[in-house]
Order: sequence, then structure tokens, then C-alpha cells
Amino acid sequence: MHSGIINPIDLAREGRQSAHLAIPYSIDRSPYYQIRIPIVRLKNGDGPSLLLMAGNHGDEYEGELQLARLIRILEVSKIQGAVTILPMANLPAVMAAKRCSPFDGGNLNRAFPGDPAGPPTARLAHFLESELFPAHDVILDLHSGGTSMAHLACTLIERQADRTRFQRSLDLMRAMGAAHAFIADNGAMAPTSMGAAARAGAIGLSGEFGGGGTVTPDSMAFTAAAIDRLLMTLGIVKETVLSRSVPDRPRSLQLLSLSRHSQGIYAEGRGWFEPAVTLGARVAKGEVAGWYHDLQRLDEVEEELHFAEGGIVISHRLHCDSQAGDCLIQVGEPIEG
Repeated sequence: MHSGIINPIDLAREGRQSAHLAIPYSIDRSPYYQIRIPIVRLKNGDGPSLLLMAGNHGDEYEGELQLARLIRILEVSKIQGAVTILPMANLPAVMAAKRCSPFDGGNLNRAFPGDPAGPPTARLAHFLESELFPAHDVILDLHSGGTSMAHLACTLIERQADRTRFQRSLDLMRAMGAAHAFIADNGAMAPTSMGAAARAGAIGLSGEFGGGGTVTPDSMAFTAAAIDRLLMTLGIVKETVLSRSVPDRPRSLQLLSLSRHSQGIYAEGRGWFEPAVTLGARVAKGEVAGWYHDLQRLDEVEEELHFAEGGIVISHRLHCDSQAGDCLIQVGEPIEG
């Protein structure tokens, strides 16, 4: 079934193409409205095909800004193979500075494999998984902690049943040069872009490149270097594009796993969270994770929160004001060997 998305890009055509994916979506002020998502395709001869994607969540900016920059400066004559760039995949969310689309509340990274007859986010997910992802060898989906979370800078892959593809994923993830990396184990039907990439027969790469709904010199440099390293490792370019020079890779890569509810601490009610540890800290089971204050009951002593498991602190909530169900802090389990 057709996804209802208009795609003017010819993936077989040589050279540079700049266009918009168009999702028809009737709204009150415009019955024939289209959600127009920018897409750029560069192709120069035979070679690997890479899809670079950001804005899966609208409030994660490192990828959006660096891919916008890459669109402006990457030259067809300097590549071998093909690069497709989606700098603002969930465009309505990007324009609203929100995690999810304001049109349908859709979280694109929980919408795969999508629905060709569904609301806009579901239709986009279906188009990506069934049409765009299968046309690429490698997919890099750039994320960050978003407005509400601080996140340890890291790269990420999904565990693969195919050992050859999994090893290739590991090799490419290592090449991106992060000091920390995740191996997610969400299963074959994961509703994420990485699950979709695997089902489409592509190698899926991702990561958390910053957080807080902002960018920093460090987070932008980390993102630029990761993109450049991937482009060079694949043989698409011979030298850096976004970075003046690629910094030395960390001496080692610490692999992490996040697979159990007990690795996080969640709010049980309304409160104000004060973390006790910083991102990247190694903590032990039972160690103090932070304090939960109740500003509506000033006579109550703040609650001391303790880690149920040891590991490396990978994220914590940035918004002090919290509600029941909010994740306050998480630890990743180090994978040795």
C-alpha cells in the first residue's frame, strides 16, 4: 500500500538533488496542506550508500544543525557513493521545539514500522522503513537527551541476530570515536529507527550526542567528528568535511547495556529532583543517587534516593520539577570484554 508520501528524489540519479518529502495532511486553515520535509541526495558513482538523519525528536539539535551544515558544504565531486540527508525528519516537532509532533502527538522513534494509512508520523515511519531505509547500506540517526534530559555522550547500536552484520555494526560504531557506547537489546520488532534499519536489511547506528535542548562546543565537535569518521571509514570521503581535523579516538571504548527497569529511578509522585552524581560517574549499588524534595510540604525532610544497581551514570532529569512516572536518573551496566 502506498504510504501517501510524495517523494521527488530519484535514488538512482547521479549528482545533487534537493527537494521535500510531502505528506498530505488536511488541517483547519488549509484543506490541501502538505507537511514538507527537506531531503538532500548526493550520488557520485558506485560505492556505499549512507543515510544521515536527525530531528527524529524535534528538541535534539546537534544532529539537526550539523546535518544542515553538511548539506551546505558537502560537494558531490568529493564523495564516492551516495549520501542522503534528512536534517529534520520529524519536521513538525522540530518547528515546535518538541519531542513529538504537534499534529498527531506522534513520537517518530516509537512509530516504526508505521502505517501507510495512519496519521502523519505513522505514514512517515512506514515510508522510511519500507522505502528509504532499504535503499541504504548504513543509517545514522542522530539523537540527544532532548529538553528534559542530560545524557552521557555515546553511540548506540541494536543487537543483531546476524553475527556478520552485528560485527560490522560494532566496527562502525567503534570508528565513530565515542568513549562510551550502548548495545540495545529491544528485539526484532523494536519500534525505533534502529529496529527499522535492521528489518530493512541496513546497518543502523545511533547515539546520544548532547542534551538539555541546547548545544555546546563540545557536543557539536563530538557530533561533527562522529559524522566525519563514519564518512571516511565507509570510504565515501577521503578527508574531514565538518571538522578541521578529527581528534584522536579515545584509547578504549566502554560498552554499556541498559536492559532492566531497576537500572533507573522513577518518580513516585510530584516532587523536585536534586541529583547527587554527575554523568559518567561510576556508582555502586546502594549509593546515593540524589534527593527528592516536596516543596508542597516544607516540614518533610527530602527523600534520599539510592541506586538499585551499580554502573555508569548515563542520564538524569534536567527539569527539577517532576511528576510520577518521570525517569530521574539511570545507570548503564558496563560490558567487559
